[in-house]
Amino acid sequence: MSGLYDLHTHTILSDGEMLPIELIRRMAVTGYTTVAITDHVDTSNTESVLSTLALVRESAGLFGVRLLCGVEITHVPPAQIAALAKKAKAAGADIVVVHGETPVEPVAPGTNHAACTCRDVSVLAHPGMITKEEAHAAASNGIALELTSRGGHNRTNGHVARIARQAGCQLVVDSDAHAPHDILDERAKNIVARGAGLSEAECRQALSLNIDQFFGF
Repeated sequence: MSGLYDLHTHTILSDGEMLPIELIRRMAVTGYTTVAITDHVDTSNTESVLSTLALVRESAGLFGVRLLCGVEITHVPPAQIAALAKKAKAAGADIVVVHGETPVEPVAPGTNHAACTCRDVSVLAHPGMITKEEAHAAASNGIALELTSRGGHNRTNGHVARIARQAGCQLVVDSDAHAPHDILDERAKNIVARGAGLSEAECRQALSLNIDQFFGF
């Protein structure tokens, strides 16, 4: 098992249970080589979260993990998402995730559209009942849509997979890990993908995504 990625995880810098390096260590022994820590941010804490995460990059490398310092823009008014994503990139974010319109939280309508039309966004997390038009915009802007294992958020994985297929949009499979038991091994990631309706070939493509190439690192 090698080369696993997860582009959506959380630590004590927001609502997760683990220190950043504990999360990295646990991911490393599970077979991950690329992990994005994407703690929740709004206009109040984006820069402080990113500057703190940067201090862990060397430690992660010593465990054989490339740490992507990122953020998850969460419950921010849609009109502010593009500016905050740009601010995050300027502050050193390797990856910008937006908390999509999941069916289990009161995310503001228009969040998916704002994310999918912003070139500074990397991944739209758990986008709920995303529209085909939004997915086409995501594809045009090089934004991946997420299939998630997180309870509640994963209710619409099948819809997300179907719409992404129609729009030619890249899918990623993430854990949205907050605690040790959330971390997915290779088999579990495959089950999430197959459970969403992906074929074996589509699973291989999603799970072996060349992160550098897709996100232009």
